[in-house]
Amino acid sequence: MKALSQLRRSGPLDVRRVDVDGLLIGPQRDRLVDIAFDGRRIWSFWLMRDGEETDAGMLLTWPKPLRPFLDGVADLTLTDPEHGTVLFEETVRFGTSPERIDIVNPAGRPLAIDKSLKLVETFDTRDAAHVEPLLDAIEEVLGALDKVGVRPFLAYGTALGAIRDGGLIGHDSDADLGYVSDHDHPVDVIRESFRIQRALTDMGYRVTRYSAIALKVHVEESDGLDRGLDVFGGFMRDGKLYLMGEIAVPFQESWIYPLGTATLEGREFPVPADKDRFLTATYGPRWRTPDPAYKFTTPASTIELFNGWFRGMRTGRAGWHGYHKRTVDHSRSVSAVAREVAERHPDLATYVDIGCGRGTDVAWFADRGTAAVGLDFQPYAYEPEAERRADDPHVSFQLFNLLELRHVLAVSAWVARMPGPRAVGCVHVVERLGHRGRLNMLRAARMMVAGTSGTLHLQFLSEKGRDSYARRTGARKPLAPEVVLAEVAESGGRVLELVREHVSDDPESSQVCRMTIDWNQPHS
Repeated sequence: MKALSQLRRSGPLDVRRVDVDGLLIGPQRDRLVDIAFDGRRIWSFWLMRDGEETDAGMLLTWPKPLRPFLDGVADLTLTDPEHGTVLFEETVRFGTSPERIDIVNPAGRPLAIDKSLKLVETFDTRDAAHVEPLLDAIEEVLGALDKVGVRPFLAYGTALGAIRDGGLIGHDSDADLGYVSDHDHPVDVIRESFRIQRALTDMGYRVTRYSAIALKVHVEESDGLDRGLDVFGGFMRDGKLYLMGEIAVPFQESWIYPLGTATLEGREFPVPADKDRFLTATYGPRWRTPDPAYKFTTPASTIELFNGWFRGMRTGRAGWHGYHKRTVDHSRSVSAVAREVAERHPDLATYVDIGCGRGTDVAWFADRGTAAVGLDFQPYAYEPEAERRADDPHVSFQLFNLLELRHVLAVSAWVARMPGPRAVGCVHVVERLGHRGRLNMLRAARMMVAGTSGTLHLQFLSEKGRDSYARRTGARKPLAPEVVLAEVAESGGRVLELVREHVSDDPESSQVCRMTIDWNQPHS
């Protein structure tokens, strides 16, 4: 947290340059700044913390999600958010367009940069008609959590807004809930979290998981919008409160329970009993001073504890989300693996695509009359195809996390009961996995083809060339075939065929490796 003397520093900023690269500002003490385009706040930053010191001054680089919008004209205003003092204002032009810059999503909804430097719909752009459904969703999920046996409350930014301001924080963009378990051992807290997930699922909610004790509960609003509310689990142990994913501090349970209340946008909601101690544990002793550029500075010891206890099952998820978002308009073609499987297994009854992405191979097999199952870590990728194929009896899509053993075993057992012969394809997935994830993939494939003559057909980047193949496929880095061969042997399988080939006629192009693997034949 910054000292009050820094928060209250007044006077204009010496803005020396504004262009598509960022803002160059003359020497200053650290200070909090709001930046607005045509009167609407777009981004907030701390000058020293978020800037880069150069010989010419402090350079504030535009956040990456904002850069595609920087082509046109805008009235740029820099403001002290505590006092509303204007520090700089000027009409600026970026790029060559004569049009006004309009930072909105495809539906025309205003966007701004949040604390994670993502471009989102923040609460200060939403009117009452958009806030009421959120409040309804908060009430609904709090009630559902109460029914499944925990005592939930508003947490993090939602609690801060209710307790400090009586409303949603304008620069925030989501709703956070929490609970403190009656258990005091991480294993028991994890077991309880999965029980909560099963109970919520039985109640009809769609639930996705951040970690072993943090969930997102999805509520469909009246206009069809999918609203996701974050639910952070916590527990008390040896006089400390552990609340996923930032808090590990000395605490007393009586400071949480019995719960108190606070008003959020005119509605009463549960909050921890000692509001000051809870928000001090979350945001520090100066939590009453608004900071639209606030960033958690979680101690390394807390991160290490939470990583060891609860995290690890979402590694790489954000990267795949970014890849699928970046390539949403790219043309898609059926993989060589899918064509090879179809050719070699003309009697195939079920094809399983591990890491199906947008489901192109799944749809291709279904159109040929073969049952096809698409499994992926990132539902964002396959959801459009799943909606299009909702009435197709040949198609199934399923969330599948190779870093979560429960997924590996349960989903693989489900597939193993499907009609045979079965074959499994896995295209450009293993490059992004570690040793544990690759062994889980091999275990899953072995279970899926068990009892049939089916095989696993694997393709991965084995050599990165002077082309864009790695970026186009999301493979990133090559994986040595020798590593995979050793892991196949470790899994009890054997490689029936191994082919390495360039992806184009250019001898300096990338090289892929394809393997056909089975677990059914005796080893010599």
